Amino acid sequence: MAQELSAEEQQELNTLRQTIEQAIADGVLTQAERDAITATMTADGKVTYEELELVRQLVSDKVAAGELTTEKSVDS
Repeated sequence: MAQELSAEEQQELNTLRQTIEQAIADGVLTQAERDAITATMTADGKVTYEELELVRQLVSDKVAAGELTTEKSVDS
């Protein structure tokens, strides 16, 4: 049975949701935006199931469905 999120965990999840929504608003996910999402997820030193699920729903599933594209990284 899933444990209920603490107020702090809920706030972290809300912050992550806002970061993701801003990143995907234009339909293209850049490397900088991916880095920002990762930084938000790991800010407290741990990554929760809920955070991973949120990224799956808002990013991975949209990329797979063709609703979101990722900017190709350019190696210098």
